[in-house]
Amino acid sequence: MAENKLADLSMDFAIKVLKITDNTKGHYSLMNQLERSATSIGANIREAKYAHSKPDFISKMQIALKECYETEYWLELFQKASLCDEETATDLLHDCGSMRRMLISSINTAKANMKS
Repeated sequence: MAENKLADLSMDFAIKVLKITDNTKGHYSLMNQLERSATSIGANIREAKYAHSKPDFISKMQIALKECYETEYWLELFQKASLCDEETATDLLHDCGSMRRMLISSINTAKANMKS
């Protein structure tokens, strides 16, 4: 159940980021970095659904977590450089933080289940 919520949240998040970058002029390499990391979160979560094993699942979720951390960096940079409005950046950072916490929880649960 949590993975479906996480998958949905990551898809909605990626769409929001794509809309923001589409409406922002200039800084194309930064836009590309943000788009790539933001969309990679959901792609790795989706891959994890069809993992071959628990370790594979954990690996995919850890990659999604790393991408989430990278996306937070780019969003903070955009915010501090005033490349998007404060409210939008705050909302995106909140969503990214929610996904990060859910990913950490899923990874920890999967690791605990492997031990038992």
